[in-house]
Amino acid sequence: MTLENLLLAALLLTLPPAVWRMISGPTDADRAAAADFVFFAFIAAIALLSLSTDNPALVDIVLVATLTGFLATVALARTVDRSRP
Repeated sequence: MTLENLLLAALLLTLPPAVWRMISGPTDADRAAAADFVFFAFIAAIALLSLSTDNPALVDIVLVATLTGFLATVALARTVDRSRP
């Protein structure tokens, strides 16, 4: 078993608790943080897939998705901050 496969397995093991937190989080901040984690774990899985398949097009997808995810994180943080009393 290669290192990429072990890392993919570790990512898959972390997703169910994060999805559970995203669904049942007691606050909007918990849900936003869990959604961020799920998104970036998915992006990490694509990056690992890019390593194992030697497909350079996947690296471009990872770069664009990472930038989009960062901007979404900033927007969610501003929204959660504004909703607090």
